[in-house]
Amino acid sequence: MSDEQRPNGDEEIVDAEVVDEQEAGSEQPASDDERADGNGAADQVERDLDELGETKRERDEYLELAQRTRADFENYRKRVTKETSDALARGKAELARELLPVIDNLERALATGSDPAAHEALVEGVGLVLNELRDKLGSAGVESFDPTGEKFDPQLHEALSAQPAEGTESGIVLETMQKGYRLNGQVLRPAKVVVSK
Repeated sequence: MSDEQRPNGDEEIVDAEVVDEQEAGSEQPASDDERADGNGAADQVERDLDELGETKRERDEYLELAQRTRADFENYRKRVTKETSDALARGKAELARELLPVIDNLERALATGSDPAAHEALVEGVGLVLNELRDKLGSAGVESFDPTGEKFDPQLHEALSAQPAEGTESGIVLETMQKGYRLNGQVLRPAKVVVSK
């Protein structure tokens, strides 16, 4: 009946489904380009966010690497400073140990001058050298100690002998045979002493 005309012959009757299809056909589906434009912006935003996230991860990795490097450098600097300080202290201690016998000999030479008038020039010269050596060692932190009258301490003293002494308790240093020396509180050489028993 689709091709039939009405009795007056004015209009043609068309099936309703065909009209719906034609009207639906007039709304053409979105092309791939149009869909890509709508989704393309969202895809671009996602790519930008992914790149931003990757950039943040890289930034965090570089920041962590820089912080670790800085910490390692600080530790290295402190270690080198300590090692340098320790080496300097060892060098001073070795020098002081080598000079101590010179001081001992000079002190003995001064002690043997029984006639100061005859040996006045020698005694004066040796005294000047001894004072100069003491000053130099003192400026390096070396000091002598004489423990006579103190309680014996095996950390600071080396007992050469023990003697009975009236009126003195046991373990007191009666006589110092050779002075001890310290460098900034560290014992370079213990004092050689005679102790009461």
